[in-house]
Order: sequence, then structure tokens, then C-alpha cells
Amino acid sequence: MSNELIIDVSSSHVEIALLDNKRLVELNRESNDFKFQVGDIYLAKVKKIMPGLNAAFVDVGYEKDAFLHYLDLGPQFQTLNKFLKLAAAKKIKLTPFPKINPEPDINKDGKISEVLKAGQTILVQIAKEPISTKGPRLTSELSVAGRNMVLVPFSDKISVSQKIETTEEKTRLKKLIQSICPKNYGVIVRTAAEGKMVAELDQELRRLISKYENALGKLEKQVVPSLVLGESDRTISLIRDVYSSDFSNIYINDEDAAADAKEYVGTIDSEKKKIVRYYNGKMPIFEYFGIDKQIKASFGKTVSFKSGAYLIIEHTEAFHVIDVNSGNRSKTGDQESNALEVNLAAAEEIARQLRLRDMGGIIVIDFIDMHGNENRQKVFEKMKEVMASDRTKHNILPLSKFCLMQITRQRVRQEMAIETEENCPVCKGTGKVTPTLLFIEEIEVRVRYIFEELQKKSLTIELHPFVGAFLTRGFIFSKVCRWRWKYRKKIQIVEMNSMSFLGSKYYDEHHNEIVI
Repeated sequence: MSNELIIDVSSSHVEIALLDNKRLVELNRESNDFKFQVGDIYLAKVKKIMPGLNAAFVDVGYEKDAFLHYLDLGPQFQTLNKFLKLAAAKKIKLTPFPKINPEPDINKDGKISEVLKAGQTILVQIAKEPISTKGPRLTSELSVAGRNMVLVPFSDKISVSQKIETTEEKTRLKKLIQSICPKNYGVIVRTAAEGKMVAELDQELRRLISKYENALGKLEKQVVPSLVLGESDRTISLIRDVYSSDFSNIYINDEDAAADAKEYVGTIDSEKKKIVRYYNGKMPIFEYFGIDKQIKASFGKTVSFKSGAYLIIEHTEAFHVIDVNSGNRSKTGDQESNALEVNLAAAEEIARQLRLRDMGGIIVIDFIDMHGNENRQKVFEKMKEVMASDRTKHNILPLSKFCLMQITRQRVRQEMAIETEENCPVCKGTGKVTPTLLFIEEIEVRVRYIFEELQKKSLTIELHPFVGAFLTRGFIFSKVCRWRWKYRKKIQIVEMNSMSFLGSKYYDEHHNEIVI
């Protein structure tokens, strides 16, 4: 098995695709101006106490108030609050972080009104990003994630990932971290730390502590609300979370981002720096690696997966429903064995779809009916097997007698939704036909506007291959050559299979899209 990361960096967003044996399994798209990512730490103000919910609404600067439940305050909330008061009094530098005497843990069965009041300034961390009409979900149990560990300030607990199987390794790591961890800090040891030596872990621990203390040392200058400590760059944070020794390639189409990624991978494994490569091909990076085609085939209401079998995926406000259908596949053998075969194949595709779309909450799957308990158990075991590689917390229930399976999957950010259907290239969704011949004239009008009115120095046009071929046919007398000669500018035609037949996109010399 080999994994590859393909990263498309543009001025407006970063799009990251994870391939498992050339097959798309994860897709992340992040706007460059997006805030309130999971892991961001904010200095915030309590807006309203809700005793009935035992929670508070908090202003973190988002258009909707964020939600903070009492159980998400964390047992060390009073110590964190004491630290914040010292920061407000500008006594942080006089009182080193490890020398702050911890306060007693808050009561697990307490009330929100006992520890918070309206107008109070608090430190919070984004636990769930804004989803749909809801604001962010918060926690006051702060943490700073690294590759091998997660730093938990004002905690005295050292815990080790349950995915590390051997008791000897768990004991070794726990004793090792206990020997190097300073007072007032706890650590969660991640699976990636397995087999690591003390020097590497100590270096990372010091780096996380320095990052945290430097950020909080500036609290006295912060306004409320404001970002105190941001999660690392989206590209780097994803590499941090998904990277493993079986990664074969990481391709990035931005030279600076590729250099940063190479440096980061070098800190993890110096011999693996060479797998990070800068892609500078003429074809868009997702087009070149066949990702656009996979996106078109993998998103949408209906997804085919094997010999005519397909899934129907429906989304509601409350939960997601997936229906498994055998389709027009050839049926050999008895009905039960056919149903088992389709259901086992469907389990693999469903696990991929959950990761790819980042579907969260409650998922109900309607498998094809099977009468044998042993067959239902086989499908249940198969689903657990293929979901084992999913990093997101999830819980799978066995199939009911109606062959329904329930899965809960943690949701911390907006589900990935991509519209795969296209408007009719002839009528553009209006139902009225316009002369196709006018499309070339329309492109020429836009080219003239871009050069004469916008004064752009060069132009890249993305078109469907059929249209691109028409414009470039002929060496001297092609349409594109005439435009180049007329405007004395560089014009490049890029043929995109993902583009609709009469669709077009225009980019300037800095590869910023020109919206006309």
C-alpha cells in the first residue's frame, strides 16, 4: 500500500487530496481567509449564561455566538482562570508558568453559573467548526497538538494512545514522558510516538511548550475577542496528522508551500524529505493526477462501486441515509450469496465515502436483506475492518434483522459537498438555446476586455478540450495565434476534462481568477 498527498495551492484556497493506491480517499478544501479551525485558541467573552442547558454562549468574533457546555470547561478551569487574571495584571513574566500553584478541580456535577458570569473573559479552544446555522463548539480544556504528542496545560496526566498495542511500549513511553515533562503540563502520547527515542520526544515537547507559552505571554496586549494561538498551516497540520512511513509522494504546486512541507517532513524523518516534490507542470495538478475525474465520479447522490451495484446517499438535518442497491449486475448463485457479496463490497465503498465527504453525526445504512445471522455478522466485521483506518472517532452497531446498520461518526467541521451535475451546455439551464457559434465570439470579447480594460499582462484560459482544440488548430492561423499577434500578449489555452462544454475560466499572470 502506498499513500500520496496532492496539494493544490491557489490565492483563494488550499485543496488537499489523499490517495490510497491512486484511489481518492480524503479531500479537504480550506479557504485562505477561513477562521475558527479546530484547535484555534481564542481570548473570548461570555455573552449569556444558559442555566437550563448548563452552558454559556461565548463571543469569539464569529457572526454567531459559540457554545460552551459546563462539561467542556475541563477540570483545571479554575487554574486557567487564575492564569488569565495574572496575565491581565501583567504578572505573567514575574510568575513562570510551571510555578503557578494549581487550583482545585471544578465539581464534575456543578453548574455553569458557579464558575462563569456574563461579561467574563476566558480562554477557549475551537472543538467544532461552525456547521450550517450553528456557531463553533468550544472547550476550555486547552491542548496543543504535535506529531508525536498532544500537550495539555494545567494537567498532571500522562496518557498513551490505545492504538499502541504492546503493554511494554506503552509503559516505556509513559515513563519516558514522565521523566521529561515539567510541572503543570500533561501529555497525550500519539500513535506516531511508537518506537521513538527520548531525544526526539524531548525536542518536540520543548517546541510545543515554547509555542504555547510564547502565545500566552502576549495576552496582556490582546483585545477581546481575538485569536491567541492558531492551529498550524492547514497543509502542515494535515501532513502532521496523516503522514506515515508508507507515504511515497507529496506533490505541491506552490514552491513556497513545497519548501515548508519539505522542511516539516524533514523534522519527522530526514530521509523522507525527498518525497516532497514541487509540481510545475502546465496542466492543473488535480487534472494531471486524475483527481478531478475521481471527484466527479465519487460525489453526488448516486455512487457506483461494483458490477453495476450502487449506493444512494441522502442527507437530512438529523442524519444521513445510505441505501445499497445491487443494480443490474449479473446474478449468479442464490440470492443470499449475491446479497452478501454486494454488501461486503458496499462496506468498502461506504467507509471511503464517509472519509471522502467527512460525513458526521448519525449514518443509517440499508444493506440488501440477508437472512443468515452469520452473513450479517460478516458484513459487520467487514465494516469494522475497513473503518479501522478512519482517524475520526466513530462507533458501529451490528446489523438489525432488517439489515440496517447505524454508525455514529464525530463531526467537527462542515461536510464536504461538491455539486457534480452540470447545467446543459446548450441552454445553460434556462431551457432556451443560444447559437453555439457565438461562444467563440464571447471568448474573444472577454479577451479584449481583459487586455484593453483591465490591462493584464498575460492570460490563461481554461476550456473544454473540444473548444480548446478548435481555438488552437493550425500553427499560424489559429484563433489563439491571431489574438496573441493582435494584443502582443501571452495567451495560454489549458484544456480541462472537468470543464463543461461551453464553460470557461480566465486567470491573470499571477494565476488569480478574473471573474467577468
